[in-house]
Amino acid sequence: MGSSPAMYALAAGLFTWGMTALGAAPILIGRSPKRRTLDVLLGFSAGVMLAASFWSLLAPAVEFATRAGQRPWVAPVLGFAVGGLGLWALDKVTPHLHSLGKNREIREGPKTRLPRTTLLIFAITIHKIPEGFALGVAMAAAAIENTPAALGAATALALGLGLQSVPEGLAVAVPLRREGWSRARSFWYGQLAGSVGPFAALIGAFVGSMSTAVLPYVLAFAAGAMVFVVIEELIPESQRAEHSDVAVLATLLGFMVMTALDIGLT
Repeated sequence: MGSSPAMYALAAGLFTWGMTALGAAPILIGRSPKRRTLDVLLGFSAGVMLAASFWSLLAPAVEFATRAGQRPWVAPVLGFAVGGLGLWALDKVTPHLHSLGKNREIREGPKTRLPRTTLLIFAITIHKIPEGFALGVAMAAAAIENTPAALGAATALALGLGLQSVPEGLAVAVPLRREGWSRARSFWYGQLAGSVGPFAALIGAFVGSMSTAVLPYVLAFAAGAMVFVVIEELIPESQRAEHSDVAVLATLLGFMVMTALDIGLT
């Protein structure tokens, strides 16, 4: 990698932010998509994130741990556990709203009088933190290994997370529009949910570049955080309506697409 990992991480974070904006853009020109479409997109996102957690984060964590002379299972297990528990803790202390519909909303975190639209934005923002962090860590790993295969793996992660950012922008913009917000305002807040990505990516790049001994733990940490988001939010949300079968198929498709990207680019 010719530039610093921070520059690549920033570029990847900006890319996913742009894809979040792309996902929110349809609200400017047409009617809100049907619930079936949203369930398919959420399922696809879940599959992408699950595959990325293994191929782009956990598998490299095992490789780096082995090269560092560590027990190959310790860093992946401990890092994964801390990442998942960390997101669980963040989920508990941040007030947010789960749901895309008016009649199926689940409020979590501390009690608050904040409006449901703000809580929904908080929910998506929580998702973007581990995604951006994972991008930064992957870029740091690519810089340390400094091979075309490593850069290809990091690029695959950026492409995969970019694809799954599209429904997240839509998931914010649609309910805001249903609340009576203008198209422009709904789009603005939809894309704004992705703005945390570049900052989280820079943090990930910094932490991942600290030490080769720490890197396996950081990679696994990012994987655990992402898997928590998938299990706690994306999969349950895609199953709330009557389109569970097609959402499951979309999850399998997302996993296959991310697998093809990761293997094909390394």
